Amino acid sequence: MSGLLALLDDVAGIAKVAAASVDDVAAAAGKAGAKTAGVIIDDAAVTPKYLQGFAPARELPIIWRITRGSLFNKLILLMPVAMLLANFAPWAITPLLMLGGSYLCFEGAEKVFHVLFPHASHAIDEDMSVKDPGHLEEQKIKGAIKTDFILSAEIMTIALAAIEAPNVWMQAATLAVVAIGVTLAVYGSVALIVKMDDVGLYLAQNAPTPVGRGLGRGLVKFMPVLMKILSVVGTAAMLWVGGSIIIHGLEVLGFGWLGHHIHDWAYAVGHAVPAGWTGFAEWTAKATMDGVFGVAWGLVLIPLATKVIGPAIASVSGKKASH
Repeated sequence: MSGLLALLDDVAGIAKVAAASVDDVAAAAGKAGAKTAGVIIDDAAVTPKYLQGFAPARELPIIWRITRGSLFNKLILLMPVAMLLANFAPWAITPLLMLGGSYLCFEGAEKVFHVLFPHASHAIDEDMSVKDPGHLEEQKIKGAIKTDFILSAEIMTIALAAIEAPNVWMQAATLAVVAIGVTLAVYGSVALIVKMDDVGLYLAQNAPTPVGRGLGRGLVKFMPVLMKILSVVGTAAMLWVGGSIIIHGLEVLGFGWLGHHIHDWAYAVGHAVPAGWTGFAEWTAKATMDGVFGVAWGLVLIPLATKVIGPAIASVSGKKASH
């Protein structure tokens, strides 16, 4: 009997440790996931464009296929590489983060440049044309998964840098939770966004009350506005996150002048407002300055990407530089 009680006590102890581990993983995953918020917003804002031109009945199956591709990107391709880097080449994480941050700055600055100086793009027109309907769906899914791979790489690297785990197994579990949670959040949001106008149309046509029909018409009218808002928020998030990653990376590499000045300026702004708004004002000032730096760095990268990197990749891949 004493042996049985000892065994039960051991089992209870193991259960407590396991429960604590689950809590630790969830807490670490939440903290790491929060660090990726800017990229997540951009991912959710970018993906709906790949569903343009399809019948409503095909939208959810396409989103599901992209979701599976995103999970494959994160769990099968990127997570093992991230774990190897974390345990055998941690020095490479900061340069990789800065490379991803530069990509975000480039993408965001390119969108800003296009708004300020509108110009046609033959590559974009060709990419968005219907072409052969039989190949359009496969083409769009492949394009979405490729874009997701780049954003997922940034998400996984940011999350990895934010994880504070006592051992490699906890680190892997936390990274897996982040990967799955972020993917479900992004593509669940995308599914909700792209189907909301269909819900609105159904309510407008079939709701039994005038209030319901009015709500449906409101949803149909609001969805284009929401897509524009998402585009602006996604671009701002890209520039903020990209700029902050570059600035923090420079600090880690020993070039902390800019980061220290931004911190001091943000501190001054925060203490120039009433006490209750200090934290918000300081955060807003820092995020704004990080975003402005992101725009500036992205504008520097635009000619480098289009005149040097693009043609170099095209010469190797055999594709047009504009793609």
